Amino acid sequence: MDEFDRYRTEMNEKLLGSNHLGIKRFFALDTQAYEDGALDKRTKELLGLVASTVLRCDDCITYHIQQCVNVGVTRPEFLDAFNVALVVGGSITIPHLRRAIDRLDQMLQTNGDGDGGSIQAHEH
Repeated sequence: MDEFDRYRTEMNEKLLGSNHLGIKRFFALDTQAYEDGALDKRTKELLGLVASTVLRCDDCITYHIQQCVNVGVTRPEFLDAFNVALVVGGSITIPHLRRAIDRLDQMLQTNGDGDGGSIQAHEH
């Protein structure tokens, strides 16, 4: 996970460092979309996780798993979200769910919460 975070941060800085207005605007829009509003951040991150799974974007899935863990989503709640993604996305999402559950369990172990409770904070 550390390598994922390092690479993501480095490449985001490279992209944003290009000072391309469209790229900067999209990144800002993406960040704002997950802030509390009519729906809270927790709900929005779960929606992002399901959408990313249906779209089969492993980097996005990993990112949203991190964010969900940080806002207190429990392992049983993740499993419910994974089930929704599977029903909507079909069997083609299964390989992505395999990687997702592996990443989730790694994060829960790293955070000392392998029993399925909740954990705290990060940033989009």
